[in-house]
Amino acid sequence: MFITLEGSEGTGKSTQAARLAAYLIQAGYPALLTREPGGTPISEQIRAVISDLKNTDMQKRTEILLFQASRAQLVEQVIRPHLAQGGLVVCDRYADSTLAYQGYGYQLFDLETLRPLIQFATGGLTPDLTLLLDLEVEEGLRRRAKGGEWNRLDAYELGFYQRVRQGYLEMARSEAQRWVVVDATPGLDEVEQALRKIVLERLAG
Repeated sequence: MFITLEGSEGTGKSTQAARLAAYLIQAGYPALLTREPGGTPISEQIRAVISDLKNTDMQKRTEILLFQASRAQLVEQVIRPHLAQGGLVVCDRYADSTLAYQGYGYQLFDLETLRPLIQFATGGLTPDLTLLLDLEVEEGLRRRAKGGEWNRLDAYELGFYQRVRQGYLEMARSEAQRWVVVDATPGLDEVEQALRKIVLERLAG
């Protein structure tokens, strides 16, 4: 099973992805944790370029293509091989992030322009389950700033992140069988328990 965690800034995706993978491993599942952009040496180098606050001149098309390059490497080097061996993959972000941020967020590119790029980069690999951690934008940015890790993709105006959140919710509504929306407002432990319950139910099914 291929599980992805999505959401706007400060929703706790990385923390919850790590907790979920650790729980599944402890429960005896052959789970692997990875992230986007990143997850391989090549992909991590691309991540550094994308995130660097010095790269303010990066064009939007450049950014989109860099994400796809990182994703293609991760899919072929890590995700597909692990799934082919019967493993379970937990990924902190995946292709839906491109649609949410570069599509809904920027409002410069039609989703139908982005989808073929994603299809090419992933080879058509789609998650079996996508967990959307949903949180009010202002609270998410407050949490993000408090966490102390700030990169180029955190430096947009409030409206950008509001569009991203609405984009995620719209995608979740349009593909309800794959997506499950989880309220990220409560504490980490409560959210973790909610995620465990959802995943275990899917695995049992």
